[in-house]
Amino acid sequence: MAARNDDGMDQAITLHKDAQRTAGVTFAARLTFDDIHHHYQGKETIRGLSLTAEPGEVLCLLGPSGSGKTTLLRIAAGIEAQAAGRVVINDREVSGPSGFLPPEKRGVGLMFQDFALFPHLNVLDNVRFGLTAMAGKAASAEALVALDRVGLAHCAEKFPHALSGGEQQRVALARALAPRPSVLLMDEPFSGLDSRLKDTVRADTLAILRESRATAVVVTHDAEEAMRMADRIALLKDGRLVQVGTSDDLYRRPKDIFAAAFFSEINEFSARVSGGRVDTPLGSAAAGALADGTQVDVAVRLSDVSVRESGGAIPARIISRRFVGVVELLDLAVPGTERPVRARIRADILSPGIREVTIAVEPKDILVFEKTQENPYIGVN
Repeated sequence: MAARNDDGMDQAITLHKDAQRTAGVTFAARLTFDDIHHHYQGKETIRGLSLTAEPGEVLCLLGPSGSGKTTLLRIAAGIEAQAAGRVVINDREVSGPSGFLPPEKRGVGLMFQDFALFPHLNVLDNVRFGLTAMAGKAASAEALVALDRVGLAHCAEKFPHALSGGEQQRVALARALAPRPSVLLMDEPFSGLDSRLKDTVRADTLAILRESRATAVVVTHDAEEAMRMADRIALLKDGRLVQVGTSDDLYRRPKDIFAAAFFSEINEFSARVSGGRVDTPLGSAAAGALADGTQVDVAVRLSDVSVRESGGAIPARIISRRFVGVVELLDLAVPGTERPVRARIRADILSPGIREVTIAVEPKDILVFEKTQENPYIGVN
């Protein structure tokens, strides 16, 4: 078998045990995108984006399809070149006016969305494939260290078709980590896994990333996934950076209605500032520094709409009621708007068959944003 090349698996295992005793962690690097521009078929796909992944952090690039996430990852890897701007790893420009460093010299690992395992190679040889700078036995030993790190050393002689989806994902991660890259780039690494497996594999991957201490940049379109994994999240739309910060920052202090909608389902209203306040069908809120007469977008999360049988400030009628386990989803008719107001409430707090209810929203939960010419809300989530 392919795993027994280079004087046999026994020698590799012996070297692997020695390597385990001496294996160090990765030296994490700082990855900087400086005013990146990119065009594809005459269309501007990245528009002056600047962003830094700090050493050892997990940074998630989050956004809808077409926002530029994967393009940015490919530019960092050296697979694609930007039209303008610089990519800097630590203090070294790897792509920009000063020149272009090929992918293999950047110290960057790339993990593809479909894992891209070679079906004709066993697991050990798949992981060993990227260790071209090492001699055969040493490469096998290093590959076994990487497999050990992901808990799959016992699968070294198996072939990819004999592994589960989660195991294939971990083999791909081992292959990306085997050369000990200072920056690891991951393009939607969990999208091919079923929902039951995803949580476990994601938690295991995050633990491995913490252990390896590499800087990791992870592309995802799933806000919850980004919140579970990231030290910081960079939210992208149409090739621009909308907002960057911790999950707490982006959820509690969204910059605009697009950011608010990306992290939770919302009810959306348009309004105008009057007397320093904004009036909506769900209550009144302070307008902050916005001047009277300013047109605003208003968002109220479904979970912030409190529905009671009585005692709420606003009368409402239940149009539809869907039970989805621990919660119920309601569509409500409310005075002052022709569009149904949606709510997410804990299941069974309302009596069966009830139609007439009341609702209440705390003023602090009414999010107010100055309206821009382009309304960025696209109904994501």
